[in-house]
This record gives sequence, structure tokens and C-alpha cells, in this order.
Amino acid sequence: MIRDLNANDFVYMLMAARWTVLLSIIAIVGGGVVGLAVALARLSRFAAERFIALAYIQFFEATPPLMQLFLVFFGGSLVGVRFDPWTAAAIAFSLNASAFLSDIWHGSVMAVPNAQWEAARSLALPWGHTLRLVVMPQAARIAVAPTIGYLVQLIKSTSLASIIGFIELVRAGQFINNATLQPMAVYGFVGCVFFVLCWPLSKLSQRLEDRLGRGFQHG
Repeated sequence: MIRDLNANDFVYMLMAARWTVLLSIIAIVGGGVVGLAVALARLSRFAAERFIALAYIQFFEATPPLMQLFLVFFGGSLVGVRFDPWTAAAIAFSLNASAFLSDIWHGSVMAVPNAQWEAARSLALPWGHTLRLVVMPQAARIAVAPTIGYLVQLIKSTSLASIIGFIELVRAGQFINNATLQPMAVYGFVGCVFFVLCWPLSKLSQRLEDRLGRGFQHG
């Protein structure tokens, strides 16, 4: 039975948006932990570690996030594990984020001028100390803006989790639209919520990128 759209429907969608935010936070934290390990593996002196890390990154960057979501959600049954939508979404987006974050962070390390590496070698600093004390602090500064920029993409990508039954902002909007048949109002509101979540982060990323560029010019 079709009913009218009411204020409770908008409240319901707003409440569902918290799961979009929470899933994004879990993915960025989980992806950050794994991504850091993968980025360090790409910097390894051992060719095998670099190859495995690069293959890992290329797999997740070259395949659709939706396919990765399906692989985690349905693939667990092959080994006798059945993931609920929450767990599957968290794992899939964390793995996806880890690949992109590791690529961003590796690129940031490579962007540190060679003179910094050479200065550390001239002081006879071990490789680990060079990375931790000299390179990483500078790379972290470079990585901030693109990392925040990727977070914006991640927030928008969480809408894919609705396909496996994860109730987030888009899935809640689907429920309301099916009951009211008011797609313009419902999905317009969903789009506005995503805008409110993502626009400040986009502006912050741009501002940090501009500030970083001016810092390098003055340097």
C-alpha cells in the first residue's frame, strides 16, 4: 500500500546515515592498518615482498568494488563461513581501502626529495631509522590531502553495500521510496545528505593541497 511521505521517513534516513559514516570509519581505519603494511612491503629490499604488495594493490585497484563485496559476502561459504552484511561490508571496504591508501602513501614516500635520503645515508643512519625519522614525517605531510580526498570517494562507495542488504543511507532511501513512490524527494534527500558529508572533506582536501603546494614553493 502506497502512503504519503512524512517527517519520520526523513528521520529514518538520517539515522541510517550514521551507519554510512561508521562503515566509512571502519574501512579507513582497517584499510589504514593493512595499507601501511602493504606500503612498507613495497619499500622492502626483497623483490618477493615488493611483487606481492604490488600484485595486491593492482588486484583491488583493477577490479570493481562491487565484485570485491560479492567475493567476501558469498565467498565465505566456500570455507564454511557465512558473513552477515555488516561484517562483509567492513571487510570488503577495508581491503579495498588498504590498496588505495598504500598506493597513496607509497607515492608520498617516493615524492620525498632524493636529497633527504642521501643526507640520511651520509649520516650513516640505518634504513629503518631513515624511513621512520627522516622520510615518514615528510611523506605524512604530503599524504594528508590525497588521503582525505580518498575518504570522500570511500564514503560515496559505501552505497554499494546496499546490494548485499546492509542498511545504510541508500538502502534506507530504497525502503522509503518503495513505500511512498516519491523518488525525487527521497533520493534528492539522500543526495543532500551525501553532499553534507562529503563537501566539507572535499574542501579540506583542496585547502590542504593548496597549502602544501605553497609550502613546497617557498621551500
